[in-house]
Amino acid sequence: MTTTRMIACDIDGTLLRTGQPPTPAVRHAAQEVLHAGHHIVLATGRSVKGAVTAALQLGLRDVWMVTSNGAVTAHLVGEHYQVVEQHSVDAATVIDVALREAPAVRVAAEIVGVGWRVSAPFPGYELNGAQRQAPLDEFPPNPTPRIALHGPDAYRLVPELVARGLTAIATRLDWVDVTPAGISKASSLEKVRIELRVDPERTAAIGDGENDIEMFGWAAHAVAMGHASPFVLAAATHRTGSFDDEGAASALRSLLG
Repeated sequence: MTTTRMIACDIDGTLLRTGQPPTPAVRHAAQEVLHAGHHIVLATGRSVKGAVTAALQLGLRDVWMVTSNGAVTAHLVGEHYQVVEQHSVDAATVIDVALREAPAVRVAAEIVGVGWRVSAPFPGYELNGAQRQAPLDEFPPNPTPRIALHGPDAYRLVPELVARGLTAIATRLDWVDVTPAGISKASSLEKVRIELRVDPERTAAIGDGENDIEMFGWAAHAVAMGHASPFVLAAATHRTGSFDDEGAASALRSLLG
């Protein structure tokens, strides 16, 4: 039986604060994990471009990345990555629901490795990569792994999107991420686990958001950040400190054994 661990780490709110680099403590803890012979896999709602930025900031030069909430899996070696698997969401259905239920909501569709096709400009810090404004009828013909919906009460769209067979997660009241049915961080992490030949009981996950809950169910050892919501905390098997308490660094060091 191998003693190697696979540690799946959320990025924003876990390894770093959005728009800022990781702290020295988190970066050092990540390096300790690697030097001990374990694997860190980034598991994030970010696009692949955003995940690459975080990986390089953490000093990860050979790392698997499950991005777009599981819809895109990529392998970064050095400063170059290869998309290994990509799933496409039904953009026509997402747009139909959005136009009917919340026509003021802005729509962004990820263009893998480039940026986003947007119905109207998003704040620059909200999306990783360039934004290309386009009419909504341009969205369905172009495959995309993830659609972001942004606007007042966007969360109210979730039940209808789920009823249409899509995966929809409200990360905030004004933000919903939509990905293909049956795709999550957990489903893609399991494929990476098999590729890395890590025993299921040697898996761990660290996160802070609702999109980490299925990942917690996949991991043998699930650690929620201390600032996570009660719903997320209840889904984990362990709790670490908050972001301000360097909770991710503490969690990573606790998994060195």
